[in-house]
Parts: sequence; C-alpha cells; structure tokens
Amino acid sequence: MHRITPGLPHLLFDVAATRGIEKAAAASLPPHALMQRAGLQVARLALAVTPHTGTIWVACGPGNNGGDGLEAAMHLMRWGKNPVVTWLGDESHAPADALRSLQRARSEGVVFSDQPPAGAGLCIDALLGIGSARPPEGRMAEWIAHMLRCSAPVLAVDIPSALDANTGSSEGCVRADFTLSLLTLKPGLFTAGGRDTAGEIWFDDLGIKGGTAGEPPCASLPAAPQPASRAHASHKGNFGDVAVIGGATGMTGAALLAATAALHAGAGRVLVCMLANGAAGPDAAQPELMFRSFDALDLRHMTAVCGCGAGDEVRQVLARVCSTSARLVLDADALNAIAGDGQLQSLVQARAARKLPTVLTPHPLEAARLLGRSTGEVQADRLRAAASLAEKFNCVVVLKGSGSVIAAPGQTSVVNMTGNGRLATAGTGDVLAGLTGAVLAAGLPAFQSACESVYLHGLAADQWPEGPALTAGSLARSLSRDQRTASSSP
Repeated sequence: MHRITPGLPHLLFDVAATRGIEKAAAASLPPHALMQRAGLQVARLALAVTPHTGTIWVACGPGNNGGDGLEAAMHLMRWGKNPVVTWLGDESHAPADALRSLQRARSEGVVFSDQPPAGAGLCIDALLGIGSARPPEGRMAEWIAHMLRCSAPVLAVDIPSALDANTGSSEGCVRADFTLSLLTLKPGLFTAGGRDTAGEIWFDDLGIKGGTAGEPPCASLPAAPQPASRAHASHKGNFGDVAVIGGATGMTGAALLAATAALHAGAGRVLVCMLANGAAGPDAAQPELMFRSFDALDLRHMTAVCGCGAGDEVRQVLARVCSTSARLVLDADALNAIAGDGQLQSLVQARAARKLPTVLTPHPLEAARLLGRSTGEVQADRLRAAASLAEKFNCVVVLKGSGSVIAAPGQTSVVNMTGNGRLATAGTGDVLAGLTGAVLAAGLPAFQSACESVYLHGLAADQWPEGPALTAGSLARSLSRDQRTASSSP
C-alpha cells in the first residue's frame, strides 16, 4: 500500500477494465481471498490515519464494497477498536463474498446498529463501489448526508460513494479525507470532481502485481519530468524562437504573460507580436522580449503561441499561422475562431500530415465550442472529450481544469495530478500556453512537451509559499525547467 503523489507514474483503468482484472484475479485465488485482502488493507489504513480513535463507524452497502467494510470492521475489532457497522444489505440477496464477510464480522462480535454511532472518530465509507449506476436514495442517501455533516474524517473504500469512477462526476457523493483505491487506480479519482472528493489517495493492488489480465489502461498518471540541463557549449539557437501572437486592444496583458512564461521557461528568444493597433513596444521591465510586427515574423522557423488575448483580430492572421508555423500552440481566442471556421479547422488538421507539431490548450468552454457540444457534456466525461478533440484535429490536446487531460492520437491519455485552486485566477492559462511553447521550441515531441508543461505549471502552484497570492505574472516569473522537480515522498 502506498500514497499516490505527483510524479509517481501509474496506469489508470476504467470500470470495465477493472472488472476484467478483478475476474481474472479472483479465478487465480481461493474464493473470498480478494475481499479478505481488501478488508485487511482498509483496516490497516484506518489504523494508520486515526491511530488513537476508539469508535469507528463502518457504513456498509449491500454489495461487495460493503463486504470490504465488513472485513475491515472484523480486523478493527480484533485490534481493540470499537467498530460499529450499519449494513444496508439483505442476506437473501447479498453477494456470496459479502455474505461470508458478514458472517465473519458477526462471529468476531462486531456491533451492528441501525444508526451511525455518536462520537465516532472515523467514518469508513463502504456504501457504494465502482458499480454504482444511479443516485443514492433512501437510507443510503441519509447516511451520505450524515457523513457530509460529520466532523470526523472519512476513509472511502475504493472510491467515495456515488463518485463516477470513470469520469469524476461527483454530484451527491461522499467527500472523503482519504480514499484507498483497490486493485486498480480509477480515472475518476483524478479529474473533474474526483480531486475534491477523494482527499488523500492511497493504492493497494491486493497482491496482484502487474496482473492487468490484458486489459488496456484508459489513461495514466505521469512521471515527474527530468530537469532540463544545458550543455556548456549551448547557444540561444539551441532552445528555439517562440513567437507570441495575441494581445488585441485591451488584452495586451495576456500576450505579455505568455511571453514572460516562455522567457522564464528557457526559450532561446521570445518575440511578441501585438495585434492591437498602436500597442506599446518594448517592455522596460523585460528588455529580453523582442517586439515585432506580424509581417516580420518568419514562422517557418519558429514556435508560435497564438491566441492569448487575441480577440477577433486573430482571424486576420490565423490562416498563415496555422499553415506556416514550424511548431504551434493554439489557445484562447485562436480556438474560438477555429471553432467557427471549417477552413481553419482543415488547416490545423493538415499539419499532422506535414509533420508539424500542434498543441491545443482549451478550457472546457473552448473545448465545447470546438466539439459542438455543451460545457456540461465536456465536463461529464473529460477523458472522452479530450480524446475526441485530439482525433478531430489530429494533434495534441490539453483539456485544462482540475485533473487536466493530455490526449493525442495513438497515445494513452495522461491525467495530470499537480496544481490546485490557486490557479483559478485570470491569466494562468496564458502562462501555460507560453510555457508549452518554450518546451516545444526546445525540441521535445509535442505530447511530451504538453505533459511536461502541464506538470510544471501545476507544480509551481503546489510549491507556492503561504501568504502571497498567486498571480499569473508572479507565476510566469517563477517558472524554470532547469530546477529539480522531485515528487513528494509517499
């Protein structure tokens, strides 16, 4: 068993794949062995996170998730704790393994009750597992509501009850302080509402090491990128030119944020093309930035970052940007323009056949426009939405948000684990676009560039000092690919 922290690579498996892995594992073991292992690990984690608590409420549902809770209660009873089980099952309909665990818990003298105990120091949520298909109702909904009101920490078994294990949809679900994911890690724990509801995530493979039964992962958590070292005999040309094209009237700050991020992330040269008429020229605070007119840019040898604060003016330059840029990051208003223009879409799609790397960095509303869907539909299945965009435009896509998803044709999607709510402020998306441009300009493949950029962008927020607010400008100036990005110890 170990805690899941950023930088530790893991494969993610959806419900169907997890069921296949579970079936194969159960066939290779004695009956009831998986549930016994699961319950023991739940009890061990419960003891570790609240070692001094006496009374523990174990809320057990009618299925095998509840069986895991019953097993945990039995072990906690043996170890001198006072588990109180509320069980929603029916012995005439209970699964065979859950029924065996019920009998074992009773034989151990575990206390059963119709109501949650008063004064519990820990709640174990074993109500619903990955097979839940409809919203909780009746007593189960009452107990979830009770957990939401309870001041005691909550440990969820496998996933927080009512969380969609595939998508992270979290309406009406338990908010756990700790989640022990069993056998496989599920994508819904790491994107959409999952990150807010799962709390601290732990994983145990129940002794089935590497036993995926041929089931393909639906996504993965990335390893921490290696620090970018520079040879002594380097020159600025080794790290590429980044041209930031944006900054319409009233929005020049967005282009400056992207350019600042590219500069501090190590681009060899950063050129800024403001689309606003009469926009300010050289920035005295950042004399390294080079200001150019659009006609003066030789995009055939540059990495273009286009769209940050670009407004409608971007439509006048997008065709050339999409058709000639050696490498391209499209963000914000560039994406909005492409969403409504079939010719521009064709130009983006054609880049792959010419082996010109392209990265799209939409937030959910921009992704919805590109797909012709609603934002709700995008957020309801972020993995599918990102993959659909990647297939449609034949390029790398970063679907931003909690648990940003990086997708590309023929690649296993990556769900990023770094970052936090401090990034919910104006301009941080522009910073990500500029950072991605710098990494892409340095010569990394587009998919790797996107994964590394999203990781480092979130890591900077995770390492932000207490006290000062995170602003996009301060975030852009804090970036460095040369620093160590060691993951937290599990």
